[in-house]
Amino acid sequence: MDIKTIDLNFFSPETIASYLVETSEGPVLMETGPDTTFGNLEAGLSRLGYAPADVRHVFVTHIHLDHSGAAWRFAEAGSTVYVHPRGAPHLVDPEKLVKSATMIYGDRMDELWGRVRGMDGDRVVALGDAESVSVGGLEIKAFDTPGHAGHHNAYLVRGVLFTGDVAGCRISAGPVIPPTPPPEINVEKWHASIDRIRKISPDMLYPTHFGGFSDVDAQLDALSDRLDEWTRWVGERISAGRTEEDMKEEFRAYSREIFDGEGADEELYAKYELSDPYWMNLGGLARYWRKYRISDS
Repeated sequence: MDIKTIDLNFFSPETIASYLVETSEGPVLMETGPDTTFGNLEAGLSRLGYAPADVRHVFVTHIHLDHSGAAWRFAEAGSTVYVHPRGAPHLVDPEKLVKSATMIYGDRMDELWGRVRGMDGDRVVALGDAESVSVGGLEIKAFDTPGHAGHHNAYLVRGVLFTGDVAGCRISAGPVIPPTPPPEINVEKWHASIDRIRKISPDMLYPTHFGGFSDVDAQLDALSDRLDEWTRWVGERISAGRTEEDMKEEFRAYSREIFDGEGADEELYAKYELSDPYWMNLGGLARYWRKYRISDS
């Protein structure tokens, strides 16, 4: 199976990827990235001999704008866009999605994500857990993998699992870190999804941030450990009455130590900050504690 990585160059190389899978019926695209990088995606497709209109099947793991923000452009060109059932309505009508993202990104919405437009419902197909699509002799199977988001699919194609964010963020030789932005982080569901990926037993993981990795067990072990480590760190401080604003600088320094400990240079650290910024990770875990742990105690 031929997989091409298209670097969307989101303010820097190796921050967001789209993956093109060749089939006998033409290319399949995994993730579109945001609208702001559509020109880079179009150029990447052109280098491979395709135009956006040649892509008839687009799979997005979830509807966060760094993964699906340009999907509407393919739908308008006639592509079918596949997504988790809970995400499908928000691709058709993205009003709530945009409001939620604006609460996080504020006046940087246009700079980061560009235009967000709804799609014709006929162009959006909801893929439930264990449902498959056959394209050009390839079976593409969806797996419901919540934790990072409640509407998250991973897609298995001949032993390769396109994992979106559920298998973590890992760039080059950098560490595996869990993307934990608000508003849907659920640590227990995420661990269940990690366990499920182990049972699927793929040969390779392709996270959207960034590239393919064959040391599957090592990546999942590192992700699971760091998810627990960060959850404990934030929980101890939330339980002691600390605020997110009060913790922000401390969490920045704490997370930076991880990169320094693994020998990451400034350039690599900057790529992680574009893909998975520390302040969003803090915000998602703080919300998780307030919603699921403090309220139940």
